[in-house]
Amino acid sequence: MNKNDLIASLADDIEISKVDAGRAVDSILAIITKSLKKNGEVRLVGFGTFSVVKRKASEGRNPRTGEAIKIPASKQPKFKAGKALKDAVN
Repeated sequence: MNKNDLIASLADDIEISKVDAGRAVDSILAIITKSLKKNGEVRLVGFGTFSVVKRKASEGRNPRTGEAIKIPASKQPKFKAGKALKDAVN
């Protein structure tokens, strides 16, 4: 399922227009992104938790040349599925 499929499914499920469903999905994604930018966490009980993980700087290798390269420290978004979601999938 892609974003357009999600919007169409949401619109059908709660009987709203695709435009309104699209705005709702965009808004939710923007709110999650904004919270993660502030190093916050978004916890949706039963579904899962979005958080930010800090990765330390490390040294890697260029696969073509074998040359050592420095990989800078970074922040990565992370999602951990909740129990209800895990149970629903299994």
